[in-house]
Amino acid sequence: MKKMLAAATLALSMSTTGMAFAEPLKIGMITTLSGGGAGLGIDTRDGFMLAIKNAGNKDITVVTEDDAQKPELAVQIADKMIQSDKVDILTGIVWSNLLMAVAPSAVAQGKFYVSTNAAPAALAGANCNKLYFNAAYQNDNLHEAMGEYANKGYKKMFILAPNYPAGKDSLTGFKRYYKGQLAAEVYTQVGQTDYAAEIAQMRASGADGIFVFLPGGMGIAFMKQFAQSGVKIPVMGPGFSFSQDVLPAIGDAAVGAKASGQWAPDFDNAASKKFLADFQKEYNRLPSIYAVQAYDAAQLIVAAASKASVKNADAFGAELKKADIQSPRGKFKFNTNQHPIQDIYLTEVVKQNGVITNKTVEKIFADHGDAYAKDCKI
Repeated sequence: MKKMLAAATLALSMSTTGMAFAEPLKIGMITTLSGGGAGLGIDTRDGFMLAIKNAGNKDITVVTEDDAQKPELAVQIADKMIQSDKVDILTGIVWSNLLMAVAPSAVAQGKFYVSTNAAPAALAGANCNKLYFNAAYQNDNLHEAMGEYANKGYKKMFILAPNYPAGKDSLTGFKRYYKGQLAAEVYTQVGQTDYAAEIAQMRASGADGIFVFLPGGMGIAFMKQFAQSGVKIPVMGPGFSFSQDVLPAIGDAAVGAKASGQWAPDFDNAASKKFLADFQKEYNRLPSIYAVQAYDAAQLIVAAASKASVKNADAFGAELKKADIQSPRGKFKFNTNQHPIQDIYLTEVVKQNGVITNKTVEKIFADHGDAYAKDCKI
């Protein structure tokens, strides 16, 4: 409880810009602001708060606390937010094991949960819920795209991910589309920082390609060690393994890596250009996909709250499902299980004007949903 009481709390009150709200809205953001995953949570918080600021309404309050990437702490914070802070909506969790500890209880207590990132398969199919929305993707999606990409020239892949729900969804998604041979399928510890043994396995595996899902500090540690190892096998992954929050720390070792994502800084649409300019002005750095997803989650909440009371779950949920926003990603709509249908792209890590970032290469999937929607009976 001491950590929870010491966690950052942020209340935002903005001037009204004309958007009418049915009533004051209180949002509880639980995210990772310390430890190896802090970069992901910071971008999540900052992207979300940018959209709230742009909405400019004094009736929105956001309370933010640090889960320190610990499920038991996330549960304590959620209970406090629901029972003491009286939040209307929960959001912000980065990690799927934390979301699985929080979201089912939150919706059981009649609270909406709008996910900015974590999207476990367990909540997308038969266990979907009318109060649970995901503004990011379904965990398998970006990995499915890399499996499809790997079919173009890789005959024997070594695939690796952390041993938690998102890691398992990751490799399941990759295998769903990849038609070649697997040299190995390896699960590592969450938060692992030494990959010498796994890199030795890769060297001896006979693989002609490596797929890794290692978000946050895990990816930083792996890529640095891999570059130092001298192993010359191409590395690819979902956008999270090479997202903007980790690229400065990985450095030149990431250049040339291929990844998949729903957005990159070079997207040529008005919403993306505005988001990119606003984010850089506000925070003096490039945003990651975590920031984009959180920005859209906030936009979805604001749009729904301008049309319906959150106390009327059916009406508020119907407004959320309309997805009446201008997303930096471009096309965005919800599937029947309240997870996105969206385009997914191949990106490449490049160094431009001294800045390491991602550029768009090609579209892998158009209007891509997920494999679990058919089992959702909302």
